[in-house]
Amino acid sequence: MKNMNNMMKQAQKLQKKMLQAQEELATKTVEASAGGGMVKVVANGGQKIESIVLEKEVVDPDDVEMLQDLVMAAVNDALKKSQEMMSAEMSKLTGGMNIPGL
Repeated sequence: MKNMNNMMKQAQKLQKKMLQAQEELATKTVEASAGGGMVKVVANGGQKIESIVLEKEVVDPDDVEMLQDLVMAAVNDALKKSQEMMSAEMSKLTGGMNIPGL
């Protein structure tokens, strides 16, 4: 029974550390770009887009589809980088253990 109590305490400590790490990650950002830097997207570690910057030269009313593609590519790359940052931080806490949902 004592062993079970120790496991529960360790799980609670890990959960607290993970919540703290998630809060810290929400303040960290990653940047991605597309079109040679014409479209830039910043995302935080909480998987939220913080900003999108478009250079004037990329805005062509006759080619809206290209702009849409560039924005989508930059957003997807930013979210991927954010996910990788989050996974790396969580992996540090779990000692590399693969815990479902993290």
